[in-house]
Amino acid sequence: MAIKGDLPRPGGLVLRLPSTRACWIIRPRTILVAAVLAVAVAAAFVAELTFGEMDLPPAEVIAALAGAGSPETMLVVHSLRLPRALVGVMCGAAFGIAGAIFQTLTRNPLASPDVIGVSAGAGTAATAALLVGFGSGLGLQTLALIGGLGAAALIYLLAWKQGTTGYRIVLVGIGVAALCASATGYLLLKAGVYQAQQALMWLTGNLNARDWEHVWPLAVALAVLLPCVLVLASWLGGLQFGDDVATLLGLPVQRARIALLIVGAALVSFATAGAGPIAFVALVAPQIARRLCAASGPVLLPSALAGSLVVLAGDLAGRHLLAGTELPVGVVTGVLGAPVLLWLLNRSNRAGSGG
Repeated sequence: MAIKGDLPRPGGLVLRLPSTRACWIIRPRTILVAAVLAVAVAAAFVAELTFGEMDLPPAEVIAALAGAGSPETMLVVHSLRLPRALVGVMCGAAFGIAGAIFQTLTRNPLASPDVIGVSAGAGTAATAALLVGFGSGLGLQTLALIGGLGAAALIYLLAWKQGTTGYRIVLVGIGVAALCASATGYLLLKAGVYQAQQALMWLTGNLNARDWEHVWPLAVALAVLLPCVLVLASWLGGLQFGDDVATLLGLPVQRARIALLIVGAALVSFATAGAGPIAFVALVAPQIARRLCAASGPVLLPSALAGSLVVLAGDLAGRHLLAGTELPVGVVTGVLGAPVLLWLLNRSNRAGSGG
């Protein structure tokens, strides 16, 4: 690990501090895991384009992607399946990175955006958008962003007491999530039957009927936010050691935490607007990545790839697992993610941290 400097300690001992530049040192295992996950995501992506009511040979799918397929294949791939798969990849990546950011900031594996209320805030605002007629596009994206950032700001302000800590952020976030869930329930009660049904399908987390109008806002958002994540990665690498060590390393702790909260909340908000609050992806993806990489700190690229893989695999399973029934991807990730949450709670209790 890179060393930033040595601090004297009583008795002539020297305290060696980890440098934030250490987060840029990529181990061979991390590169290997990222490569394997990238291949798995590519395979799931092709499978998403291949299987459906009319199965297509993978060779024809790849040819259609290159613009050399038959008109029928081009129509199915480009108009019906490609937008759905792209939304799945981008939403999964956004959820995965956001989960890694929030879990690192709070130093708590349970502190994913869907647990501490950021996804719920974006979901409440997006539900309101759906009920007033902003079914997609810029209006939905904007209101979801406002809701997610508003929830993150509320969590930060309520958790502030001469600074913030990860423990207070988690506790306050759970309360904010409950508040947003109540507000969403109230909106659904006041909505008409058709509007409520539409909103409930979206709140489950669903890639059905995704179109190019869902793809472009997500693509633009990621094009802006991912460079911000890269710029802030060194701060995130320092905050993983706790506020005291981060301060000794010279990091502006509170400013760094605010900036990372904004970027993480924005990623969650745009992903939620694109496909709904897909349950547990932000919780599970960073845990998969960290365990595969055997890393204690944030592994952003593997987390993004793991998130994309979870969403694509969940969508494929929901479409084909039960004959004649198409389950929303959020149902599949919820069924798989709930045991992971219970396992993490059990590990936290055994470790004596209580989460």
